[in-house]
Amino acid sequence: MNILPLFIALPLLGAFVLSLAKAKRTGDILANLINLCLLVLSFMLLRYGTLVYKIGGWEPVNGIPIGIYWVKDGFSTLMLIIVNLVALMATIFSINYMEKFTVKNKYYCLFLLMLAGMNGVILSGDMFNLFVFLEVAAISSYSLVAFGTEAEELEAAFKYQVMGTVASGFILFGIALLYSYTGTLNMADMARVIGAKSLRLPIFVSGLFIMGFGMKSAIMPFHAWLPDAHPSAPAPISAMLSGVLIKVLGIYALVRIMYNIFGMTPVLSNVLMVLGILSIMVGGVLAIGQEDFKRLLAYSSISQIGYIILGFGLGTPLGILGGLFHLLNHSVFKSLLFLNSGAVVYATGTRDLRRMGGLNKKMPVTGGSSFIASMSVAGVPPFSGFWSKLVIILACIFANRIGFAIWAVIGSIITLAYYMKLQKEAFFGSLKEEWKKIKEVPGFMRLSMILLAVLCLTMGLLLVPQIKDVILTPAVEVLKNGIEYGKLIL
Repeated sequence: MNILPLFIALPLLGAFVLSLAKAKRTGDILANLINLCLLVLSFMLLRYGTLVYKIGGWEPVNGIPIGIYWVKDGFSTLMLIIVNLVALMATIFSINYMEKFTVKNKYYCLFLLMLAGMNGVILSGDMFNLFVFLEVAAISSYSLVAFGTEAEELEAAFKYQVMGTVASGFILFGIALLYSYTGTLNMADMARVIGAKSLRLPIFVSGLFIMGFGMKSAIMPFHAWLPDAHPSAPAPISAMLSGVLIKVLGIYALVRIMYNIFGMTPVLSNVLMVLGILSIMVGGVLAIGQEDFKRLLAYSSISQIGYIILGFGLGTPLGILGGLFHLLNHSVFKSLLFLNSGAVVYATGTRDLRRMGGLNKKMPVTGGSSFIASMSVAGVPPFSGFWSKLVIILACIFANRIGFAIWAVIGSIITLAYYMKLQKEAFFGSLKEEWKKIKEVPGFMRLSMILLAVLCLTMGLLLVPQIKDVILTPAVEVLKNGIEYGKLIL
């Protein structure tokens, strides 16, 4: 039995049930159960090589695929693990955090729709269905950003929706041009056709996709929606947006197309590296001046996305490894930091760092896990972020891109500066009088933060050859093979 349809069917079924459910705890139980099943299924996929599921069982006609394909390979398996891991941590956190909202089942319904969309994007083997699932995830996320229905949330969601719609327009236009050029929507077949023709149109379409998917992933200068959307959303949704949504709808889709359909070229490589460094530096500098806990984390996401884009932009096997590893690490430590911010808001009712101080004394789990995540994102050894940043910097040096390596190091120093500021203002120092009566957050919120903190401490082990060859190397091989990868699908 091919298990790929379950990654879309289970969350869609769960969303349907929750749209009708009346019992208060139905969402807590069903959403976490589905996410746990999906995470187990994601790890089960590590046992297999490339899997192809043809909806309706339609076989190619004269060698041309005519049906809808869902494809599992090393890259998509890694992304499924990341997405469903973060989703499970977010729904565990939501059990207590979302109690203050009156329609939790509707929240979980939208959450599962967003998850189904992301899983669909990852598994799609044709461009049109990639776009359809991208829109399912995006529209769900617009609603979730506005879930609190306060003025700030509604304004942020509207801004996010407008810019997301513009991005989708670029993407759809690019897909239409590719279809007219190649006569196919199947990604593998599209790569075959493009490889046999001139590159004039794909270069233009590359620009459309860089703008469209760049806006989805908030790469500089396409980032304007993110600093409003991430702080306004409920904390578990902020964790999903920053942890996995911008990576799936933006980075994954862009990298998949650039490597496996167009083939990475020197021009694309240089463009991505420049955008990566721009994101690292501008995002980091803007984060330093923030006094809003979640807004600081939002600008930090822009900066850290730059490292991922820089690694992929290099195009070397070591650069690809670094980009994938930092993508995985960022999903974990940034999700944890947004959950930490949610815990602080849950206990204190404020996101203003200037009103905080000494919270470690009352919230040791939140403060301790926040410190671990902060050191990881700043690239301090032996935390996980150090190893992925080190791989990216070494990849720049080995590719004779010394200037990019220097900028990456400077960006990491800036990152350490603003996370030290965050720790000092929020958790260190003396406890203010108004916070003397607060206490640590409830158990499920603590559990998700502890589990993610443990991952921040241990994920450096992914570079151990025996583990790397199972989880990271298959993803590197998929991208390294470029357009030749399509021959494994057709």
